[in-house]
Amino acid sequence: MISGEKILVTGASGLVGLQLAGYLARHNEVWGLARYVGAEERGLNSYAGAQARSDVEAAGITPVRGDLLSGDFAEVPEDFTYVVHLAHTRRGPDEFLTAIQANAVGAGRLLQHCRRAKAALVVSSTAVYSPDQDVFHAFAENDDMGRAWAPWAPTSPVSKVSLEAVARFCAEAFDLPVSVMRLSTCYGPRGGMPVHNMSQVVAGETITTFADPYPHSVIHFDDMCEQLEALLDAASVPANIINWCGDEVVTQREWCELASRLSGKPYSLKVNPISGTPNGNVSDPGHRRSITGPCKRSFADAYAAIYDARHGTEAP
Repeated sequence: MISGEKILVTGASGLVGLQLAGYLARHNEVWGLARYVGAEERGLNSYAGAQARSDVEAAGITPVRGDLLSGDFAEVPEDFTYVVHLAHTRRGPDEFLTAIQANAVGAGRLLQHCRRAKAALVVSSTAVYSPDQDVFHAFAENDDMGRAWAPWAPTSPVSKVSLEAVARFCAEAFDLPVSVMRLSTCYGPRGGMPVHNMSQVVAGETITTFADPYPHSVIHFDDMCEQLEALLDAASVPANIINWCGDEVVTQREWCELASRLSGKPYSLKVNPISGTPNGNVSDPGHRRSITGPCKRSFADAYAAIYDARHGTEAP
């Protein structure tokens, strides 16, 4: 376990950022960078779990304001030993330049600001991969990328590809070891897409999707936390590109069926196909497994535990 370090985690008020920062804060001095504005301004998904500044402080994290879009890091120290960069902005279909300025150029300015760190972990997304006709195709790190469309976050694929290019440049320009992590579908007690759908099943809501089956390489937040040290150790120059995904493939229908069995309530899945949208989110975990070893959580067991914690007292 990493200990005694001074670590900057960006996007610390987001769902994933708070999980990772809170875990690191148990044995390190952790600063959480965010804009600390309302969820409406961030444009977060309904299951993204935006947290207030007070929640960040309650997790033992020192909040610090910063803005990727403007490049304002005046309040951010420069002596961090590690950087975990998750912050990003989701923008509408007419804001590609703004998204690239914040998510790519802003990230470059941040890495320049923290260039004396031992290593940086820069979180990208599996949204960078170009769709494959086989929805169960497991994307490897050297697969084609850059031709995806994500209607819920239209600027994300392009700005994430741009982010990766900037992060790779920074690794070489500043001699800063970098791991570029292509994050897949993640979940845990606080939320994530599978858990959001669980709550919809319990509430009797119809779940709208654009594909069926819609397979994902799901990864639990706890597995992500426990893999941080190995992934930072794997940072390199040139940057190391790694799929941050789980070892199991689970479809959206399968986790809705599981939520239905756990709750005793029927589920309704309405499919509205969207042309050009990737209908699969499966990644090859081989490279990550060679660094971290296998994930420790079984999806079915972890999902059942989350159900018990969130809904176990409700009568079926």
